[in-house]
Amino acid sequence: MNQGILPTVNILGIPFSLYTTKETVSYWKLLIQSGGSEHIITANPEAVMMALTDERLYKIFQRAAQITPDGIGIVWASKYYGRSISERVTGADTTPLLLKEAEQEGWSVFILGASPESNQKALDNLKIQYPNLRLAGHHGYFGDQLPLILEQIRTFRPHILLVGLGMPKQELFIAEYQEQLQVPLMIGIGGCIDIWAGTVKRAPRLFQNLRAEWFYRLVSQPSRWRRQLVLPQFAWKVLRDTRFGKRTRWPEDTSRS
Repeated sequence: MNQGILPTVNILGIPFSLYTTKETVSYWKLLIQSGGSEHIITANPEAVMMALTDERLYKIFQRAAQITPDGIGIVWASKYYGRSISERVTGADTTPLLLKEAEQEGWSVFILGASPESNQKALDNLKIQYPNLRLAGHHGYFGDQLPLILEQIRTFRPHILLVGLGMPKQELFIAEYQEQLQVPLMIGIGGCIDIWAGTVKRAPRLFQNLRAEWFYRLVSQPSRWRRQLVLPQFAWKVLRDTRFGKRTRWPEDTSRS
């Protein structure tokens, strides 16, 4: 599906959707009903910086059906590009709404990723929360089992595949096996599986409302400090791009086809 049908803002060469959380879930429903196979990316500033240093990942971003602004840094940056994003659209916020829709519509969901224990706990918890949802999954420690996992997904024939392998591994996985699996909707969901399992706590609502989840994660997981260094790098790159230089492209005149 051509990204051009979506209202987007181009941030450092990455086309981010302007849809709200509710509009995004409605769009996903349309994609599932369309009968194709689509890749959704939830991206924060760290993901953007990865894409700008990895041409293969950048091209995957260009082919995605939608890229949602999963980070306050993306919302901030959009203002410098003339089309403001109204809110973050995170995997943690959208997937519960999508699972509820799937339960009502009779759609099946396969969850791939995390540790064996975390994946199973997440499945158990979600089955309690969505008792009528057809649900299956597998952990992200593939080893030599990948062919069997791919066959398990094909046999289950999900309408939705949620892949929590972390960025960029989850996007590379979806891009590589999208044609083979032909799942209507394939979404990279980062650490959502651990949140559903209860092994990782999401930031309290106060931090969410203050748009400071990144700060809560840094305080609760100090080992993340190196990853947070990308935020000022991203901000400086946006300011240079919008105020002092040409708009970023990789490579020049890259097509989204």
